[in-house]
Amino acid sequence: MKLKHIAWLAFPLLLTSCKDNEIFEKEMYKNVIALISSNYHNTFQELVPLTGEEEEGYIAASVGGNHAPTKNMVINLEEDPAPLQRYNRSLYDEAENLYAKMLPKDKYLIEDYKIQVNSGERTGRTKVKLKVDGLNPDSTYFISLKATETESSELNPKKSTILYQVQIKNDYASQATNSLYTVSGFADGIQNAGNKKLFPISKNKVRLIAGMTPVVNNREYIDQTSILLEIGDDNKVSIKPFKDLEVTQLDGDDRYPNTYKVEESFGKRFHVFSLKYEFTLKGKKAKKTVIQEELRTEIIK
Repeated sequence: MKLKHIAWLAFPLLLTSCKDNEIFEKEMYKNVIALISSNYHNTFQELVPLTGEEEEGYIAASVGGNHAPTKNMVINLEEDPAPLQRYNRSLYDEAENLYAKMLPKDKYLIEDYKIQVNSGERTGRTKVKLKVDGLNPDSTYFISLKATETESSELNPKKSTILYQVQIKNDYASQATNSLYTVSGFADGIQNAGNKKLFPISKNKVRLIAGMTPVVNNREYIDQTSILLEIGDDNKVSIKPFKDLEVTQLDGDDRYPNTYKVEESFGKRFHVFSLKYEFTLKGKKAKKTVIQEELRTEIIK
């Protein structure tokens, strides 16, 4: 008799267990779609070369679950400033001068604000056309988007937004890395050494601080202290003011001939600039400084 009662008591538990297993298996097999991004504020970085031409990138989505979907799954995309606002507030709080920016509208085109993952597949994507020349290498740019469900799809709520970051590079410098060059040479005949960061400006132009001028992250200061290197097809370098700095290229020095080259040493390859110029900082204590310097960094691919 007691065994009969125990069996009746165990029966509801068995039904509950079966139901829980059914729900668990359903969740395991369920196809849920997510935008592909990092876990860091749902960012995705697209490193785009400065070529003067239109380049292509992609925003992608993937489908979870034990098996690929048996039908096409579609989500819609729409631009939404909220993810970027959350990003800026989280990282910089009230320091608005440090805020990342929306990528200007004239710098990209998304022709189809829809991503489809086809039946039997795991991923889908939509194309982004990018025109990155003219972007400021000191700024961080995003396309801020969110996805919305359709009748054919269910979204992962944690992966329903994306901050699509557009970074620029050329052959000599990149926003994605520090692009630090070691410096050796002379300032007015006095030996100096250190590091300089180069910034990509266009396909064959980079920006850097003149001499060993202190680095300050201020737009006006950068304009007043920076030079522009333009690398020709013959690897000769033209030195010009970036904006407001007075600078003159000095040619005729065999050791610092204003050239660029790729140098190989012990199985490694290096970018090498050999430069000579004079510059004058504005201000009451303005004086000309003659710079002879070699800039060198290893090429890592």
